[in-house]
Formats: sequence, structure tokens, C-alpha cells
Amino acid sequence: MRKKISTSIFLLLCVFLSSYAQDDWGNYVIEKEKGIMSVTVNYKYMLGKPNYKNLVLVGKRTSKCFNNGMPTTEGLEEIYDYSDAVANEIIESSKKNRLVGILTYQCTGFDVYYVKDTINLRTKIDSLYKAKFSDSKNYLVINRDKKWEYYKEVLYPKDVSDSFFMSQDLLSQMFLEGADLTKKRKVNHYFYFKRETNRKRFLEKIKTIDFKVDSLKFTEDKDFPYELQIHREDSLSPTFLAELTKALKSFALSNMGYYDGWGID
Repeated sequence: MRKKISTSIFLLLCVFLSSYAQDDWGNYVIEKEKGIMSVTVNYKYMLGKPNYKNLVLVGKRTSKCFNNGMPTTEGLEEIYDYSDAVANEIIESSKKNRLVGILTYQCTGFDVYYVKDTINLRTKIDSLYKAKFSDSKNYLVINRDKKWEYYKEVLYPKDVSDSFFMSQDLLSQMFLEGADLTKKRKVNHYFYFKRETNRKRFLEKIKTIDFKVDSLKFTEDKDFPYELQIHREDSLSPTFLAELTKALKSFALSNMGYYDGWGID
């Protein structure tokens, strides 16, 4: 089954990023020490960066949050209102600035900027916090980062393989909707093979690591007519799932088949 992102959350994300539509934004989730973190990053800055040497990290915590650490729709609205207000202060203080990423972790939304000048910026943002956001926990970090280390080490994904990204759309959707990705659940996997003997050989090996067969089908007039669906109880932690799908893809290929992805009931 391919789950769909909730309409309200999807619309909020679209509205927030609409002003940056000309850029190359992407989203993924990854494990951190206290849980899953959602990362939205503008990939284009890996290829070329403006000469802005100051990192500005701003953030706000919300109490309107799922148990997995992702803000609810109401929590996101609260954070986006905060982000708009802070963005206005940054733009007024430093005309030369770039929003390069957004982090969501443990009920807190962070915006990551690089700016040319920081004169009076801390004072203006602190004043904004006192005037409009004194009832919440807010964050402000301003550091020199001329080599964009924060962008490279925190925002840009460590794993850029197909195996990692093939799962990210569904994982991100599930996390946005409040799912606990560390919880074990039934995960279905789908394969197609050239010949029945290839499928049989694959099955003999895969059963030894606790996979169970759900269905075996044959469809004529296809290049890979022998279909297989299997399942196992597994966590959906992004790093683990990337390694698992990489192994399944390689094993299917070695048996003249291909891996067609995973889903949940």
C-alpha cells in the first residue's frame, strides 16, 4: 500500500516553500540520538554557494506535537508564523541571505540561513522573541561558517544512494502524519523474475532470514512474468531500511529478477 500525505500538512508545506520554487528543495528523514529528524534542504548549494560566511540558526518549540516528535498541523501553523516573522527580521537586517534548510526534530522547527552581514541581527531577533514569542522556547545561533560546514554535515544527506532515496517519500509522509518509524511492523516487499527457477532459488535463500511468502503469481506477456510478494516484521528506521532494500535489490538482480519496492498494510 502506498500511503498518502494528509492534505492539510501537504498544503502547508507547499505554501511555505512556494516562494523558493525556483530552487532545488528535497526532503528526507534520518535517525538522530533522540528520535527521527525531518530534513528539508536546498540541494543547489552543494554545487555553488554565495559568499555568505555566517550561519544563522533559528528555531521554535511547539507543544502541539505527535509522539514521534513531528508537529501536528496546528503546530506547523504555529512554527510557520514564527518563521515568517523571523524571516522578515533577517531580510531587513541582511539583504544578502539564503534560507538553505529546515529541520524538524523533537517538536521543534529550525530554519537554517547563511547571511552576508550580522550587524544588529541578534539584537533584532531577541527583541522579536520578547515581543511576540515570549511564551515559547526559542533558539538563536549565529556562528561564523565560511566553509558551510553545517550545510554539508547536517543538512546534506550522508547517503545519496538510490536505496536510501527510494524509501524516503513514503517514510517522510508517514513521519509527517505521526508514525513511529522505529516500531516494528509488517513490511511487504515485491519482486519480479525472468523465470520460475530464478524465483524458486531466490525464495530458498530468503526464507532462511525469516521472510514469509504472501503470494506467487504468473502473468503472461511480461518480460518478468513471475511475481513474488513477501513480508517480515521490521523497523522502518531510514538507515536500516536503506541497507535492507539495497541487499534485496542486489539479491534479486543476481537471480535474474528485480526488486519493486516495499509497502505496508
